[in-house]
Amino acid sequence: MRRLPLRRLVTLATLAALGAATLGSTAACGDDSEGAGGGSGPVTLRLGYFPNITHAPAVVGVEKGIFAEKLGADVKLEPKTFNAGPAAIEAVFSGALDATYIGPNPTVNAFSKSKGEAVRVISGAASGGVALVVKPGINGPQDLKGRKVATPQLGNTQDVAVRYWLKQQGLTTTKEGGGDVKIVPQENAQTVETFTSGAIDAAWVPEPFVSRLVNAGGKVLVDERDLWPDKKFVITNLLVSTKFLKAHPDVVQKLVDGQVAANEFVNTKPDEAQQAISDAIGKITGKPLDLKLIKQAWPTLEFTNDPIPTSLKAGLDHAVEVKLTEPVDLKGLYDLTYLNKALKAQGKPEVVQP
Repeated sequence: MRRLPLRRLVTLATLAALGAATLGSTAACGDDSEGAGGGSGPVTLRLGYFPNITHAPAVVGVEKGIFAEKLGADVKLEPKTFNAGPAAIEAVFSGALDATYIGPNPTVNAFSKSKGEAVRVISGAASGGVALVVKPGINGPQDLKGRKVATPQLGNTQDVAVRYWLKQQGLTTTKEGGGDVKIVPQENAQTVETFTSGAIDAAWVPEPFVSRLVNAGGKVLVDERDLWPDKKFVITNLLVSTKFLKAHPDVVQKLVDGQVAANEFVNTKPDEAQQAISDAIGKITGKPLDLKLIKQAWPTLEFTNDPIPTSLKAGLDHAVEVKLTEPVDLKGLYDLTYLNKALKAQGKPEVVQP
């Protein structure tokens, strides 16, 4: 076998090394430019939210271009709307969603199911906006005995709240709809119809359905704000996939900057925010939400960047007490460093990390 000259061997080795370095560099560039949704180019941020008033910061942030502005040209925003928390969490678990606005109970479920690995809460969004609306003639908890009370979903945040409240009043419920008070989980839109027809006697629901039921002849028996310290409890917070957080901490910071800016808009320009919500919901659902209804519901909500972790923990304790879930260690759920950086930049008080 003919041996190659030493100079030739050195040349070939050098070319091979250069080729490997070039391939490695190309691969690294490909990884860095890959969006969360796959492919090259700007990072893609898939953001979930619900087209309703309790998600006002998200709705306004998308509709008014606040998120797009804060994220900048290097990030492609892909908003995705959902009607229920479990569907949004499933999208996060499947890798179809990077961050989402969501209620406290689905937040706890996601953290628990993934053994504390899959998600982090990075900001609050809204507090309040929930009530028990009853038919005329029901004047106290004992009047609910033998009656049917609707909630949005078995085990959801409002479902837990009404079961726990009833237990505090000495009334029993079961998952199957038995007990002293019969709990009937159903979609909020259906609840307006069943309340009007008399198929249910009451409902523990979020806005704007509280206002819709009041307009349909109901009355508020319990404003949930009255059950919490300082009338504050989380109804919506902002959650991010841990995988996306680790891969794109700079994008997460920009997202939180957008959340803070959106809440500033909602709180300082309520008329514009309400109109934006009506318009946005019209684009999403095909029917704008009545502006009068939004204005009626607005005072019951507080749009805050504080995720109010104590209320989320209390809600979990309530769910355990009414036997709808097992105890969960919430250590590590919150990462508020991005929020506090955004708040500090605006001279606002920082939020205490749990």
